[in-house]
Amino acid sequence: MKFDQFELLTARTFGDLDADGVPKARFDAADARVLPPLVLAYIGDAYFNLYVRTRLLAFEQSRVRVLHGHGARMVSATLQAHALRTLEGVLSEDELAVVKRGRNAKSTVPKSASVGDYRASTGFEALLGYLYLSGDEARLTTLAGEAFVVISRKLSNPDGNGEEK
Repeated sequence: MKFDQFELLTARTFGDLDADGVPKARFDAADARVLPPLVLAYIGDAYFNLYVRTRLLAFEQSRVRVLHGHGARMVSATLQAHALRTLEGVLSEDELAVVKRGRNAKSTVPKSASVGDYRASTGFEALLGYLYLSGDEARLTTLAGEAFVVISRKLSNPDGNGEEK
């Protein structure tokens, strides 16, 4: 991040404090509809990462390396794309529109995923970010939970797609 961008973010974050010295919130849930899709994906990625890590604690509590490795596989672009493709049939028109915005957003694709998988995973993350920022906790938890199950099944039965058991 360039220094002037850092200064701007710092001023916006800490410049408007309440009486207790806490930054005043500037985000309204209604703003989620107009946020850029990559911002939604940024939030959705963080949410799904935390969701997966928390769910994995039901299976392992002491070996952090195992948790990290399994969690990193579960949040990979390839497996998120698989989850999205599996769940597309249960998404509303509004949710599909958010997915499409995220999928079509211009970004650099890493070497670890195909362009199609990376774009689909960005759409999935944008949807989760949108639901989180909109305050739709019930739908967010439902979709994240269903994605977790789909991804877990894929890891258990790789179907010859190169995913590890």
